[in-house]
Amino acid sequence: MLKELGKWLTDIAKYLATAVLISALFRDIQEKSTILKIGVPSVVLLLVVGLLLAKEPKNKKMKQKKGSKQK
Repeated sequence: MLKELGKWLTDIAKYLATAVLISALFRDIQEKSTILKIGVPSVVLLLVVGLLLAKEPKNKKMKQKKGSKQK
């Protein structure tokens, strides 16, 4: 379940990064710095949390490898 949540958060980070870049580049917004100050840390936070949750623990990988070798 945590792995799926991690994948979902990384997807949200990608969508948010796209939205921030597009809005900063193509719109004639006076507050570009505000968008970047809020958007970039949000993307980084979501990406880091998503990757940490999606990461499979090492001991689980080892158990799977041992189980497949015994068969």
